[in-house]
Amino acid sequence: MKAVIVTGGKQYTVSEGDVLYIEKLNAEAESAVKFDQVLAVLDGENTKIGTPVVEGAAVEAKVVKNGKGKKLDIIRYKAKKNEKRHIGHRQPYTKVEITKIAL
Repeated sequence: MKAVIVTGGKQYTVSEGDVLYIEKLNAEAESAVKFDQVLAVLDGENTKIGTPVVEGAAVEAKVVKNGKGKKLDIIRYKAKKNEKRHIGHRQPYTKVEITKIAL
């Protein structure tokens, strides 16, 4: 069984046991999270597509950890102007494991 969920402004196709890196959630490690915005549930012949969401469907997940991604180096340079600027950024994420897809 697969489902399409929305979190952090992005859509993900998930199934039970999947591990995802999603936008940071306000949840501690080892806690449970429930995603209510389920756009579709795919189960062979029993496919349900929402308008825009499937009523009563939910995806449950367990938060594995919160962390930061790899560092991105942003360098701006203007030739012949002696202008240089160096910026670094690390995007926060939440690692979740999908435990249950419920209709």
